[in-house]
Order: sequence, then C-alpha cells, then structure tokens
Amino acid sequence: MKVKLIAHTPEPEKVIAASAKLCYSPVGIETLYENLDDESSGVFLDKLMEYGHFSPLEHISFTFAIEGVSRVLTHQLVRHRIASYSQQSQRYVKLEAFEYIIPPAIGSNPEVRKLFEQAMADDQKVYDTIADKLEEDYYLKYIEKGYSEKKARSQAEKAAVEDARFVFPNACETKIVVSMNARSLINFFNHRCCNRAQWEIRELATEILRIVKQVAPNVFGSAGPKCLVGPCPEGKMTCGAIADVRASFGVL
Repeated sequence: MKVKLIAHTPEPEKVIAASAKLCYSPVGIETLYENLDDESSGVFLDKLMEYGHFSPLEHISFTFAIEGVSRVLTHQLVRHRIASYSQQSQRYVKLEAFEYIIPPAIGSNPEVRKLFEQAMADDQKVYDTIADKLEEDYYLKYIEKGYSEKKARSQAEKAAVEDARFVFPNACETKIVVSMNARSLINFFNHRCCNRAQWEIRELATEILRIVKQVAPNVFGSAGPKCLVGPCPEGKMTCGAIADVRASFGVL
C-alpha cells in the first residue's frame, strides 16, 4: 500500500480558526486573519472540539493518491459519501497482467497461498481468453456496421474489456484519488481505525491519520477510533482491547 498526500488547503488550521472567529466574534472579513498565529489558532481549535462545533472543519480538505490496495478496500471506502473519488477504470484500462492483494492470513499459510495465487493466475487466463474472443466478435459487428478496420478494432477492444472485467476478483489491485474535508476524515477515522474494521482499510485509515497529523496536529490530535476519548461504542461487539488501542495511538 502506498499513500501520498498530493494537495491540501494551505494553512488549514488558520482557515478553520478564521471561520470559527467569524462565528464567535464581531469581525468582518478584512480582519479575519488579524492576530491569528499558531498559538491563537490552536486556542480556537481546542474550543471548537470542546463545544462539538465541527462545521468549520469542513472548510479544509485533503487529497490523497492511493495505490496497492484491493477493490475490497475501495468498495468500503466509497461508502464514505462526503468525499470525492477518481478510481482507475477496468473498463478503459486493459489489465494484461493484473496485480492483486494477498491478505496476511493467506500469505502466511503456504498451502493456502498457493491455492490463492493459482486462482489469480486462472482469472488472468480466463480474462485474456474472454477479451480476445469477444474482441473478434465485436470487431466483425463493427465492420458490418461500416466502421473502418482501425476504428472497428479500437471499439472492439474497448467493448471486450468492458465485459471481460467481470471475471476479476475483489483482490484485484487498484488505484484511487480521494479528497475529504477534515470533518469527514475524522468520521472516517472513527470508524476505520477501529480494531473491528477490516484489516486493509484499517491500515489505510491509520496511515492517512499519521499523514494529516503532521499537517494539522491540533485538528487531528485526538482523532482515531471513538474509544480514544470515551467508552467503546461497539457494545457486545467490542474488541475488548481498549487499553491496547489507546496505547497504539499514544493515548495514556
């Protein structure tokens, strides 16, 4: 898995503090940034978090480029709907040697890993065969419609790939660009940094949290699973390891 922060709102904590200042002070837009240094911005942010006034957090956003993840992960990721996504298409990109993600439990068992890798190899062979056969079928149809040979071949390959991709597994590696505002990110961390989250998206969430803490430490200082700042919300489904979870996030 590779995660890279490719863009974010400049001076994110000052932007939030200025937004909060407008809410709580009799100031105009010309003076929003007056006397807003790192220390005073931190004071505003602490008050926001204490009051539960999170709407100013929506004024800053972060954009990440992510690769080396499975479609299992991205199917979960896009459920976080207050966000923007751009994912590599299996419709327009022909995968002649697709990469795949091996779950740790499978990778650590030689017998199971062999079965898994054989299944991936079989998927590739079936994909290639289906794509080739469908391409010829589509090519003939386009020729009958009066397309030039060049255009018929180009259109046939696209149509064949569109159908052949149905054989690919959830393990198929994908790449995605994700943008979220700070409030959405905190919600994302609440749910996906939890021990009960699926292992791959938990790894992604933890890495994104590590990155944004470096950019906006006052905003994300206490971010993570909900049990960092209160009781576990999972009830009977709790992992039962709240002390270990807090220790792993540096919360004593």
